[in-house]
Amino acid sequence: MPTEKEKLSILSEMIEFAKVDNEIRRMEYDFLFMVAQRLNITKETFDRLFKERVEHILPKSQAERIIQFHRLVLLMNVDHQQDITEVKKLHDIGLKMGLPPGAIQQVLTIMHQYPNKIVPPDVLITIFKSHYN
Repeated sequence: MPTEKEKLSILSEMIEFAKVDNEIRRMEYDFLFMVAQRLNITKETFDRLFKERVEHILPKSQAERIIQFHRLVLLMNVDHQQDITEVKKLHDIGLKMGLPPGAIQQVLTIMHQYPNKIVPPDVLITIFKSHYN
């Protein structure tokens, strides 16, 4: 389980990603708050992250990095509006996390085959496993 600092870093990264298009839509805010709740972060602390930056901490394990990448894919598609800037930013974040470029690209391509562009977790895991073998 991530530490409090790591949880805040996860949310902060997601909030910054949501701000790529200079606007956080209600659906994005609600999704982010749902993630905050799952991480046991209070609403007050969550709302403060929109104003204050926290130290970015790279998730320690590859599994945690893949989970964070999946959260970001879900966030990008939650409002059913994505543009090239968001896709490029997500690709860059994945690379900075040390994820395989081929797996990142495969996820970004395959998501269009699923309803609401939600890649099932088992499919995502299979993609990343194939790039690590």
